[in-house]
Amino acid sequence: KMSEVSEVMTKAGIKPKSMHRAKIWSDDVENLYRFQQAGYRDEVEYKQVKQVDEVECWPETGFVKKLQRRDNTFYYYNRQRECEDKDVHKVKVYVY
Repeated sequence: KMSEVSEVMTKAGIKPKSMHRAKIWSDDVENLYRFQQAGYRDEVEYKQVKQVDEVECWPETGFVKKLQRRDNTFYYYNRQRECEDKDVHKVKVYVY
């Protein structure tokens, strides 16, 4: 579930203050990987661009299930981990 803070940020169009790369895999890194594959910074930017309140997630794992790219094609993701260890360092973690 998104916190109230991130909902406010989504509506305000706030830009990240800084960015670092992920070092170890986590649930958050997995979801960031999925947003970035689809061409977005993170959930905040996705919601700004697509004007949606909720992102479809797998109930079992909480991972993102489906994202719409900017060209309106859809990416569908598995309920298991997709971001392999060799790709973890490519994931950008934004700080607001």
